[in-house]
Amino acid sequence: MVDNLFPDGRFRDDEFRDDLLRDDLPRDGRAGIDAALVGRLVRAQFPQWGALPVRPVAVDGWDNRTYRLGDTMTVRLPTAAAYDPAVEKEHRWLPVLAAELPVAVPPVLALGAPGEGYPHPWSVRGWLEGESANRRPLDDLPGFAVGVGEFVLALQRVDATGGPGAGAHSFHRGAPPAHYDGETRRALAALAGRVDTVRAEAVWEAALAATRQGSPVWFHGDIAGGNLLVRDGKLAAVIDFGTSGTGDPACDLVIAWTMFADGSRQAFRETVGQDRGTWARARGWALWKSLICLAQFLDEDPAQAAEHRRVLDEVLADHELFG
Repeated sequence: MVDNLFPDGRFRDDEFRDDLLRDDLPRDGRAGIDAALVGRLVRAQFPQWGALPVRPVAVDGWDNRTYRLGDTMTVRLPTAAAYDPAVEKEHRWLPVLAAELPVAVPPVLALGAPGEGYPHPWSVRGWLEGESANRRPLDDLPGFAVGVGEFVLALQRVDATGGPGAGAHSFHRGAPPAHYDGETRRALAALAGRVDTVRAEAVWEAALAATRQGSPVWFHGDIAGGNLLVRDGKLAAVIDFGTSGTGDPACDLVIAWTMFADGSRQAFRETVGQDRGTWARARGWALWKSLICLAQFLDEDPAQAAEHRRVLDEVLADHELFG
């Protein structure tokens, strides 16, 4: 484990994550949030739903806790203050995006306030049917990749006027990857002799040099298997717009290496298009994440480290082929 890799002395893994808890982590009570608290919040602020049962979802996220409310709704609660801005942002913009996108996004029903000892805003959403795309292999991954690419393009076409520009609320998704230059270089130094840091640094330098031109567009910020819902093998919904905003869409291409490979990656690349510079910055985002995760997990979690090393190897090869 690498000590003091980041300025606050802890490992930050709150971006580009499938947001699936391990089976050995608690399903209820994490971050001081449990079903009883959710029930009290609902009864106090939305008594029309107060008699409905509350239960934790089977697959939960890290940034937020999610609970079923009856059969047709969910309650979504941030686990820390850093995730608070996403609540009002999603409440304001999800209805706007929903009208323009080819698949479903979470229906906004109500905005909750701090209360009952819980210090954060929270939301009530409509339940979306589907299974997370990373829960089991898909029969037609190239076809699914086309659907994801079409979603990315549709999102970019939504009018970005007045939209939330990239910043802390998006964990700087949509900004230049240079925001994470310090973290990336500390990870490179920590991994010297354990990964090909010469090739990795070349990918990072190319990402920094690929300055974006053009007006801001909408981005999701965390296009990953855990945020993509599947029905009948096809993309049916996209969830968790907490890191969304307007700016550079390069961050939305990272799934090319984290989920797709070979034919499915090619299908995604051909569908989504994008210029050479955008792909260079996308490789930078993927590189940053794989490096900081490798620095954390290389010695303490071989299974996670192996997956991040795979992504790193794919990114390095992609740079040499297309960079």
